[in-house]
Amino acid sequence: MSIISLNVRITSMNKHTQIRKAIIPAAGLGTRFLPATKSVPKELLPIYDKPMIQFIIEEAVEAGIEDIIIITAKGKESIATYFHKNDILYSHLENTNDQNMLQIIDHVTSLANVSFVFQDKPLGLGHAVLMAEESIGSESFAVLLPDDIIANSPGALKQMVSVYNEYQCGIVAVEPIPSENIHNYGVVAASPLNPRVHTIQSLVEKPSRGTAPSNLCIVGRYILPPTIFQYLHETAPGSKKEIQLTDGLNLLLGMESLIAFEFEGSRYDGGSPLGLLKATLELGLTRPDTKSDIKQLLDSFL
Repeated sequence: MSIISLNVRITSMNKHTQIRKAIIPAAGLGTRFLPATKSVPKELLPIYDKPMIQFIIEEAVEAGIEDIIIITAKGKESIATYFHKNDILYSHLENTNDQNMLQIIDHVTSLANVSFVFQDKPLGLGHAVLMAEESIGSESFAVLLPDDIIANSPGALKQMVSVYNEYQCGIVAVEPIPSENIHNYGVVAASPLNPRVHTIQSLVEKPSRGTAPSNLCIVGRYILPPTIFQYLHETAPGSKKEIQLTDGLNLLLGMESLIAFEFEGSRYDGGSPLGLLKATLELGLTRPDTKSDIKQLLDSFL
């Protein structure tokens, strides 16, 4: 496995570009949650009473995102259904005068302008991003992976937008990971620029044990320039015939700056059953309406 090393100087662009659009890749099979995901998309599995993907969209909206493109697949049409108005349910809530639930349902269906692009085969994160090229056009955009739930106020993406406004270049969210787990992540080789901000020299996808260039591992949040599409088109598929986003970003580094940002917040692995359970319990302990009951439940197990 080779690591491309490039020295890139970060310069601030004069023209400010607002981040208005975001891609959420959600076409995976969710095999770690089988048999539940045989009929229910992983992204709709709940953290207490709210689907994972809603947490992600709310984080995007908080950061100023107006248009969200969800990359989905055949058999996952219920994701689109979730964000559309259900007339039968709505009428029932109106007839029972359940104003609280009506407000909750209205919130779900009015979060943002949500559109869907279907991906025939899961061919890697880079390919999923490419699927939204026409929808994104010629502006910088965000990518949020629904597996990574990050709890903080302000949210991780809003933090990244603030950093983007200062540096006006691509941003990759990272966090320090224990050495024994680094081989499960993409990793950056980077040098410190400012507190929590690093200049990236290269990126490597899932390095072999003991070969990682740092302990700064890539987390599922990105702000990318539209030129990434050009480099993804030039990126050769890997051994699994997948187009890796990290490979495209390494090509981009030949011409443009890219920085790594250590966000503030607690991250949960929503891609595993245990991670989802942990998120449910810990986030439930922060809610006034559930904190006491969950604490009593946990105490009863001791």
